[in-house]
Amino acid sequence: MSEVTDDASSPGPAEESGRQIVPLLAPRDGVPDVVTTAEGVAKAAAALSEGTGPLAVDAERASGFRYSARAYLVQLRREGAGTVLLDPIPTAADLAPLAEVINPLEWILHSADQDLPGLAEIGLAPATLFDTELAGRLAGFERVGLAAIVERTLGLELRKGHGAADWSKRPLPDSWLNYAALDVEVLVELRNVMAAELDEQGKSEWAAQEFEHIRLAGPPKPKADRWRRTSHITSLKTQRQLAAARSLWQAREDLARKRDVSPSRVLPDSAIIDAATKDLRGIEALRALPVFGGPRQRRHSRIWLQALEDARALPDTELPPKTPPFTGPPPASRWARHDPEAAERLTAARAALADLSAEVSVPVENLVTPELVRRLCWDWTDPEDGEVEAAIDRVLGEGGARPWQRMLTVPALASALLSAAERKGSGGD
Repeated sequence: MSEVTDDASSPGPAEESGRQIVPLLAPRDGVPDVVTTAEGVAKAAAALSEGTGPLAVDAERASGFRYSARAYLVQLRREGAGTVLLDPIPTAADLAPLAEVINPLEWILHSADQDLPGLAEIGLAPATLFDTELAGRLAGFERVGLAAIVERTLGLELRKGHGAADWSKRPLPDSWLNYAALDVEVLVELRNVMAAELDEQGKSEWAAQEFEHIRLAGPPKPKADRWRRTSHITSLKTQRQLAAARSLWQAREDLARKRDVSPSRVLPDSAIIDAATKDLRGIEALRALPVFGGPRQRRHSRIWLQALEDARALPDTELPPKTPPFTGPPPASRWARHDPEAAERLTAARAALADLSAEVSVPVENLVTPELVRRLCWDWTDPEDGEVEAAIDRVLGEGGARPWQRMLTVPALASALLSAAERKGSGGD
């Protein structure tokens, strides 16, 4: 799970109402030993099978240290069974008994989309899901980090810990394991409180659809031209320089994947930009640059130099364009110039969704994705049959919007598009 960084030190609703906040410093049953053997997995599976109710789940990764998103520690807790801390690295081939027990259960996670892909890699996946972070969003909570929600609903303080640490480190320090166990300590209780909150607000069905969407979503698809996200890439002036940056980025990516090391730890973005701006010839010229002359980089000099030479050898027809090609609508800031009518539609749609968001106490981005709204407004043409709502519903459905989202947003969007058309017909008065 991500490190608890959601303004834990600032006053929350419980504090503002005079409610005493109790620090949660250690698991009530102590910190269990980490399961590292097949025998331990079997014992853990047997214990969890004797428990009752849903399963609290968390996973610790090594983001910023490792290339992969694999789980380096898995935390499980079930009523009547206690907490299990599992090291999935030495036990990866032995998890079938555990999967047989826990995969048919409802899992409770906070920000489930972060952990589910890594857990799926080791054969662990829930039959149903409850995401406490997403529940907080749908319930209209302003702060939805785990610490903030636990404080608000349970009156407990989860202090900042080691979520951003290198969990691939072995052995794991005792303080880290204490932190990890606390992350699942109150998830079952939190789930019940949040379920009651959603039910009281009439949002249980909305949440069920969202949870199922997250459960089935799978890992995010890699974005095209990821190399263009290199810091300060816009400082490069020519296509040849962009080609050099792209080639170095890909070489770094290949090396990072092979070594399972975060790309930024293989070669910083600043070094890629520096080398891309210079027409380097030979290893010594490369090593004369900051970073590339360091002891860690010298052993990879030929890799970086080959990447630069590959870029230099590209014909002009294969150089990357200075600006990325659009696969959808252009940036909204350009709409007024390119298509004023689309800009008018987008403005009206955003205003309608903002009003709806305030009315139902759900963030706009959870009502419908901003990208889907932009596509709708950019590509919109009045339907020949005049059925505006049906046309919008079809677009949103094809874009992956869930039934509850369409039920709420289609009428609002239809009204917005119709009002934009009326303003156009009246000359904007």
